[in-house]
Order: sequence, then C-alpha cells, then structure tokens
Amino acid sequence: MARAVVMLPQEDRSLLRYELGAASSFEPATEPLKSRVVYAAVHVVADPFAAQGPDAAATLDWEATLAYRHYLWSMGLSIAEAMDTAQRGMGLDWSACRELIRRTAVEAKAARGGLACGATTDQLPPGRVVLEEIERAYDEQCAFIEDAGAAVVVMASRHLASSARGPEDYLRVYDHVLSGLSRPAILHWLGEVFDPHLAGYWGSRDLDAATETLVGIVRQHADKVDGIKVSLLDARREIALREHLQKHDVRLYTGDDFNYMDLIRGDARGYSHALLGIFDAIAPAASAAIRAMDRGQMDVYEAILAPTIPLSRHIFQAPTYYYKTGLVFLAYLNGHQQHFRMVGGQESARSIVHLGRILMLADRAHLLRLPDLAASRMRKILAVAGIE
Repeated sequence: MARAVVMLPQEDRSLLRYELGAASSFEPATEPLKSRVVYAAVHVVADPFAAQGPDAAATLDWEATLAYRHYLWSMGLSIAEAMDTAQRGMGLDWSACRELIRRTAVEAKAARGGLACGATTDQLPPGRVVLEEIERAYDEQCAFIEDAGAAVVVMASRHLASSARGPEDYLRVYDHVLSGLSRPAILHWLGEVFDPHLAGYWGSRDLDAATETLVGIVRQHADKVDGIKVSLLDARREIALREHLQKHDVRLYTGDDFNYMDLIRGDARGYSHALLGIFDAIAPAASAAIRAMDRGQMDVYEAILAPTIPLSRHIFQAPTYYYKTGLVFLAYLNGHQQHFRMVGGQESARSIVHLGRILMLADRAHLLRLPDLAASRMRKILAVAGIE
C-alpha cells in the first residue's frame, strides 16, 4: 500500500519530501494504570464559528472538548482540567473555566475518570492586590471545584507573585487555602519559562530559597498536600525536591516535558508521578508505557517513550508558553477536532516550519492514528500558508 507523502517546509526555505509511516497501533487501556499516578493536562477546543482573537471572550466547542476528555480517560489517564494547557491565563478566563470544570466533572462521574482542576485567582483584575483578596479568590475557586466533586490543583497565582512582599506572604496565603480544603490538593510550581509573570514565586528568585519555602508549606500541611507538580524543566532540582517530599509521604508530579521518561522511571532513591501537558498529545504512548512498567517491562517502557521525547522538546521549545499550539495542532492532525483554531487566536503562535516538524516527529513516535488524514490536513495548512 502506498504511503502518504507530504512536502514539508524547512528553515532554509526548501521543501522536504516526507513519507509517513504506518498508523499508530496503541490500544486503549483495559484496566487502571498501577505503577504511577498519571494526569494529562488537557487542551480545549475553540468554537470555530466564534471570534477567537486576543481580546475576544473564550467560546468553546463543548462537544469536541468533552469528547477529547473521554478519549484520555479511555487511555487510563486522569485529567488535570483548567490548567495552563487549557490556555488558562492565555485566553481562558475564570468565567469559561467555571463552565469547563462543571461540564468535565459531570462527564468524569459518568466515565469514572480521575479529575483534578486548577484553582487560582484569575477572577481578580490584573495587578497588585491585598492578600485578603487573593485568599478570597482562591477560596471561591477551590470551593467551586470541590463542590463539583473534583480534586483541587492549587495553581500559582500571578496576583500573589506581584503582591507578596516575601516568603512570609506565601506561607500565610497557602496556610489559609490549604486549611480550608476538605481533601488533599496538588500544589503547582510553574516556572517562569512557562509563565514570565511567575518569576520569583515562593518569595525569591533564588530557587534554593524558593524550594525551602515550598518545603516549609508541605511540612506544615502534609495532611492536606497530595503532591507537588513541578514545571521547572530542571531534572536535578526536581529529584532533590522529590527526596524532600518523600519524607512527608507527599508525591512529586513531574511537569518536566523534557525529561519525563527518566523522572517517571526513577532510580533506587525514588521516582516521580506525572502531571504533564505533553501527555495530552502522547496519551496512547504514555498509557502503553505505564502499562509496560506495570508488567515490569522497563525496556518496553523506554522503547515506547524514547521516540516521544524529540516531539515533546520541539513542542515545548522556547518560547515555551506557546506549547499549547502544538498540542492543538496534533489533535487536529489526528482527527480529534475538525479545525485548527484556538482560543485567543493562538494557532498563529508557531511557524509553518515548526508545525511541519510536529507532523514528522509525531509520525516517528508512532502517534498518527490515520496517516492519510494527517497528511491531507497538513497539506491544507500548508496551502493556507502559501506553500503548495
């Protein structure tokens, strides 16, 4: 059978004739994943009929958005909802998040799927505010999430980053938030590479000092902290923090989209669980790899995940916060949505050369469900860009 061929644009303005390989053969999960707790931070599908420019209110295609969550649950993954992967802070406001969380929680109950949802302070106007306002904003969002029946991910707050005078203000706010929760939460340390507004989080640009503040919060509230999601793209620092957390029986959820294979595998001293944006894109491979780990087949685990690393590093290349464009593009190539439009018009955030390489790297990682469809859709995107 003839393979699909696409002419992919290169940085030197040439075209590369690329022949796609066979369709992905990964299967849905038939039983829960056991070796690690695994969340995929999931993207949203924009309504293609609505205005989606930088100043437009987010309007979602609810059918496609929720269908994608069922797809991830079918792979055995839990879902981290309304996180930065869903364009939180980049087009998706609290009003849209409330409806997203409400609808996803209903579907999670029906599917018996794992669900944790992000709480932050984005209902407040931008800029500096007093700590009491930050605490009330966190309280509102956490209560809404818990009332919906989901676990809370306490996301980093841009308002706290700009308003805190030092570590003591972080200790105060997190003490307040955690004390008000009815069940353990996941705390999120999102590095400034993902969001420049969060530089100096935990009260210091010195990451050692910041880590001490975070560990102090965990030490005081270990019974209210399920784990810490760390998105610093620094494997050495993550491992060091992981060893601190193990003393308090608190999980480390890797958010390192560059080094996840090694961090999840771990070593004799411990391992990381996962809460990753890239698992939105590589869910079939991630599921198959963890199932191989469950069977003790670590060589198979690595063989499955190793080809996904170049794809992830490409999608998350600087400026890293535009990684959502790559996730949505791959979902479009794979037929999970009928268009390549994004909230806030973010489909324009990556070049046509970048998008072409996503197709090639996804193919090499055995992640294209229908190569002919992917090739056809790539050609349409190329034509819009003036490359035919």
